[in-house]
Amino acid sequence: MFNQSNQRWWAYALPMITVLIWSLNITVTRYVAEFISPISISFYRWLIAFVLMSPFVLLSVWKYRTEIRQHAWQFALLGACGMVFYQGLAYSAAHYTTATNMGIINAFTPIFTIFISMFILKEMPTRYAVIGGILSFLGLLYVMSQGNLQSLVHLAGHWGDLLMILAVFLYAFYGVFLKKWQIQMPLLTSLYVQIAFALLFHLPFVFVLGLDVINSQNVGSVLYAGVFPSIVAPLVWMMAVQYIGPNRTSIFMNVMPIGTALIAYFWLNEAWTIYHTIGGVIILLGIAVAQRRVEAVGKGRD
Repeated sequence: MFNQSNQRWWAYALPMITVLIWSLNITVTRYVAEFISPISISFYRWLIAFVLMSPFVLLSVWKYRTEIRQHAWQFALLGACGMVFYQGLAYSAAHYTTATNMGIINAFTPIFTIFISMFILKEMPTRYAVIGGILSFLGLLYVMSQGNLQSLVHLAGHWGDLLMILAVFLYAFYGVFLKKWQIQMPLLTSLYVQIAFALLFHLPFVFVLGLDVINSQNVGSVLYAGVFPSIVAPLVWMMAVQYIGPNRTSIFMNVMPIGTALIAYFWLNEAWTIYHTIGGVIILLGIAVAQRRVEAVGKGRD
């Protein structure tokens, strides 16, 4: 009994570790924005991940070479949506907004996913999804406007938040495409091939914009981005899905805005204000309502 209980606690610790890594990564993104360009950290991040993964994945890549050729365009699109556009836009957004706002906007992913699935997977949203989506959208507007909705008229003042919304929107496409295609291949191998395409897509930007030099001010952030959110977090997340199921695991994503806000508060001295609290609660309430049907369906499987 003790061993089973102990194992269960460890299983629930896995998604919390992953969320902590991702929360810290958002804060790192904001911190390092002053010391390195978006294209530079994005390229270095995936290059480090690619090099570190190569010794462990190359044999699998060779084994699945036929499948990789067959699904090359799909891997390319996944790499573009999930790694080039999402990360590039997020790194750009960090120059104009706070880590706290980025974390809150990132929590909007499930809402975008529900409505994108309507067009790509032909899965019609339930009334809960519609109500939850509206609630979350209102909460997002409240956070962006800092509690003053009239300020939204001046969109230029919310440039960073708009970039982050676009980034999250494209990342939602990434999740929907993964579900639609379900390519039969080890997840690490799939991730590695996506990273390879992402690096290729970075090259035109690198040639035009150039790369910043890695120095003492940005090296820690670059290494962290290349190792923990790129390799460790996906592995730990996949372990969590195996142990406690996808539905229970996904619930932990709702902790991410809180984790990001706490880290940003202590590290970057970012303020957590009343509009963050009100808007964040409305967003999380909307997500909970929108996912109600998913939870009901998933109870029998978890």
